[in-house]
Amino acid sequence: MNEGLADRLFLLKYAIDDDSHLVLRDPTKCADCQRPCINRCPAEVYSWEEDKLQIAYENCLECGVCKIVCEKDNLEWRYPRGGFGVFYKFG
Repeated sequence: MNEGLADRLFLLKYAIDDDSHLVLRDPTKCADCQRPCINRCPAEVYSWEEDKLQIAYENCLECGVCKIVCEKDNLEWRYPRGGFGVFYKFG
């Protein structure tokens, strides 16, 4: 992760749920696409490691960009359960 980004994300408060709110419908679909979620996510939640898409949902900013750019419509995106997710200082 970009060091400057890691420093900024550290300033946010998160209540991490045990269950991910970001779920791939079919992990094999990601193998043959451009994977725009990796380059577009402002929090670098997605990474490609060992032929598999990794999702660090606990860093999610809940912006929804990944759902919009997923070219295979392969991501089940929902807000975290009540009381979990990111907390913004002014909002």
